[in-house]
Amino acid sequence: MGFPTELLSVMADSDFLHSSRREKLIEHVFVGEVLRNLWRAGVHEVDILRAETDAAGYDIIIEVGTVSRHIQLKASAQSARTSRQKINVALCSKNSGCVLWVLFNPSTMEIGPFLWFGGEPDEPLPDITGFPVGKHTKGNAEGVKAERRNIRVIAKRKFTKVVSISGVIEKLFGPTPGSE
Repeated sequence: MGFPTELLSVMADSDFLHSSRREKLIEHVFVGEVLRNLWRAGVHEVDILRAETDAAGYDIIIEVGTVSRHIQLKASAQSARTSRQKINVALCSKNSGCVLWVLFNPSTMEIGPFLWFGGEPDEPLPDITGFPVGKHTKGNAEGVKAERRNIRVIAKRKFTKVVSISGVIEKLFGPTPGSE
């Protein structure tokens, strides 16, 4: 069943006007899929923690067994032309820090595939200090966009494609998360 043209226009405006809400929706879908898949694998002891701010470079922490992953979530529609992401260098100081770029279908809100930037469980985020320094999106009175010293820009080609949520879980926690 298709949507009327007027409704599609409202939906497109809604995506733009409610992008923060959409990102939270994607975060909830992602967490739900991780929990569902871990549960089916017999892993029932999982902690999910959320950051109040993004000053430390991560959005959520997922803990399974002895592995705690500090995860910066990014989201883009599968058809988006986004070619890079801005990452806070503070994420490098977190044990097992990683960036997960969640691609989603904007019509169904189904997630996947995923783009991964990180190390093995219990390893820090690969050093990002050599990547280009991010800039503010708006210029000052002279139109100059100031550098954001704590932000690095990572090109999409530096991310590894992960097809499934089970593949993401393996990247996060290894091939066999400890079950009780």
